[in-house]
Amino acid sequence: MGRESGARQIKRVRQETLAVLKILYPAGLQGGQLLRTLLAVFPQLEWEQFRKDLAYLCEKGYLQRVATQSEADERYTPWRRRWFRLTPAGVEIADRCVRDEALE
Repeated sequence: MGRESGARQIKRVRQETLAVLKILYPAGLQGGQLLRTLLAVFPQLEWEQFRKDLAYLCEKGYLQRVATQSEADERYTPWRRRWFRLTPAGVEIADRCVRDEALE
């Protein structure tokens, strides 16, 4: 896969992640459930790359990590079992009300 097509694929995965969570807003999904949902569209998607996409979207403020009451220490919860939900900024990006060049 070329560098340009790789970047395009990353942007598509991130945009689709926001779209999936937009359907469920204000609820969220676990990382593993999100991955399984996206595998229907991106069958070559690997967990490690998707984990980086989740971290990126959280750092940008489009996703929020939601800790459950059953987590003794949320830092030790595996990424696949962590819950994520869309933030209001993420809704605006998913609805394309606001542009983000990193996701276009």
